[in-house]
Amino acid sequence: METLIVLVFVVGYLAITLEHNLKIDKLIPALVMMAISWALIALGIDNFTQWFDSGKHALLDNFGLLEHEDKMHMMEETLLHHLGKTAEILVFLLGAMTIVEIIDYFDGFSTIKGFIKTKSKKRLLWIFAFLAFFLSAIIDNLTATIVLISILQKLIQDKDVRIWYAGLIIIAANAGGAWSPIGDVTTTMLWIAKKVSTGHLFVYLFVPSLLCMLVPTFIASFLPAFKGNLENEDEKEDKPKSKFSSTMLYLGLGGIVSVPIFKTVTHLPPYVGMMLALGVVAIFAEIYSNSKFALSHADAEGADYQGHHSPVHHSLSRIEMPSILFFLGILMAVAALESLGILFGFATTLQDKMPMMGTELHHEGVSDLVVLLLGVGSAIIDNVPLVAASLGMFSEPIDNELWHFIAYSAGTGGSMLIIGSAAGVVAMGMEKIDFFWYLKKISWLALVGFLVGAIAFMFTRTIF
Repeated sequence: METLIVLVFVVGYLAITLEHNLKIDKLIPALVMMAISWALIALGIDNFTQWFDSGKHALLDNFGLLEHEDKMHMMEETLLHHLGKTAEILVFLLGAMTIVEIIDYFDGFSTIKGFIKTKSKKRLLWIFAFLAFFLSAIIDNLTATIVLISILQKLIQDKDVRIWYAGLIIIAANAGGAWSPIGDVTTTMLWIAKKVSTGHLFVYLFVPSLLCMLVPTFIASFLPAFKGNLENEDEKEDKPKSKFSSTMLYLGLGGIVSVPIFKTVTHLPPYVGMMLALGVVAIFAEIYSNSKFALSHADAEGADYQGHHSPVHHSLSRIEMPSILFFLGILMAVAALESLGILFGFATTLQDKMPMMGTELHHEGVSDLVVLLLGVGSAIIDNVPLVAASLGMFSEPIDNELWHFIAYSAGTGGSMLIIGSAAGVVAMGMEKIDFFWYLKKISWLALVGFLVGAIAFMFTRTIF
């Protein structure tokens, strides 16, 4: 039965990667493989001898001895646990994406666009790379990618030129997200689990992450795609559509930045802070737009008009729901593999079989190669469950260098494939980037940056 579930995952994964060839949206195979995987678990529950308790991050070896009803209860509890953890991420992303759309409703990004005056492709590349790197650390790599591609679509009309910039934005955003506790989902997971602290994360990972962004950008700046100037672009100066554009930009970004502060003070999950930030931003958005004050519904009289006039209604209607459903499908499908102990067993085998290569982490002799392969694995599967599995595998204390290396590898390794990171998935959806185009043109740049940053980390960890 385990083999059949793995086969379902492999077939579903191939369908996701071949989205453009099959002409089937990637969310469909993601949702189908999630549903089939859990259905197979439910039907074959009596045949499984082990179970991974995600709450305790440990394998239950006596699972096979339990009664059928107890096994079903354990499966339902695990399913609910994973749905809860997935929902935390999705609600957080929904909040962040809605705030971004509210900012866009007031044309807030024209403030950033106004700072970009150059027509040089190379200079524009460097501007977007640094913007992605620092913005992702402040508002997370997913939101930063949405923001910057939104600006890119206003600046560059030619899609063939634009997707090159989008590819480098993915690398820079993932690199920037690795050294901030709210920059990447996996870094946030490690931060919430009290494995890393904000100060040490910056000290250990800022330089490796910066190199991970700088090296690919430097190499790319010599490629033909970034030579010369932008042509046939709209020369006219676009004035902001609203006098509140800059106010809403700073208010929206400020709201997102306040989330880790809210978490530190209240110890509540980040999505609660994000909902508060969304509520505050929405209050000002509704007041500034002079529309009826309503989040959930418009009044019956002229409901359609009012609903569309409300910036919140408008912003919610523009949310990339296929991406949200794709996250739901892929995360819950991988949760099925994790629940059966398949991921945990794979990670443990990897740890046992890999040579130490002469360089070891100081505590339990975990090979650097294992952590590097975790980074490669995060591009192929998904970094969230791999980091979740590592939380159960290793028992190092807070701020041990192992956790920082995992944060780096899982955060930046996903850039090697376009579906390997949240930023990549969103860029793929927004720009309809082909999986194989990214594999041929961008993946090698991401790999070079990943390896340079990893080598830099191996040096910086010996200093601190």
